[in-house]
Amino acid sequence: MRVEPSYPACRLCHSVIGPPFARCRERTGRGESVIIMHVTQELELYPEHSVTQMLFKDVKNAAELRQSAVDGKLNCALITPTMLVNPLQVLVAANKAVHLQKTGKMKTRGLYSEIIFNLSPTNNISEAFNRFGISDSDDSVHVTVVHSKDEFHLVSDITSRVDGQQLPLEHMSMLTDAAKVKKLYKVSPQEEKCGTLLDALICRMATKDVL
Repeated sequence: MRVEPSYPACRLCHSVIGPPFARCRERTGRGESVIIMHVTQELELYPEHSVTQMLFKDVKNAAELRQSAVDGKLNCALITPTMLVNPLQVLVAANKAVHLQKTGKMKTRGLYSEIIFNLSPTNNISEAFNRFGISDSDDSVHVTVVHSKDEFHLVSDITSRVDGQQLPLEHMSMLTDAAKVKKLYKVSPQEEKCGTLLDALICRMATKDVL
């Protein structure tokens, strides 16, 4: 099932955020533009839930963040950006995780671990965490938060805990290790001639449960 998210208005400038590569700007009193670094998208099937994605580089406290997530003190998915090619990849994984949570069919213990698992082309949970979860030595982190409209403060709370430089989400491809991604998802040169790399990844994510 293809995800067709609706894009809510930015809380700062009230313009629509989306599609995944779009960026929102807030006008200051002096007429200057300030880039809003995160992207928030509402899930069409579950409009009470929104997904916010953020990207960081030069991160100095990856080990602390990872341990906080393991201990349940950080409510988000911490993903290595090297395995991501497009924000839609994460949005599809998050949409599936919310659906499985609603239907009681998750294969992992929590919503955020389910998001990481859904990114993987295989059904091996340990491999999914090794490939897509961050390690203590990582210096770049992709953060995904699922929240209601009344919980937007969770985004700023998590942002304040990351010791690193936040990037616009559209810079995701700058951190992608395309060769590693193609090898893991087994994407051939012939397949790329028929469609995009993103198409191949989404297809594998969507069909791994039936293969």
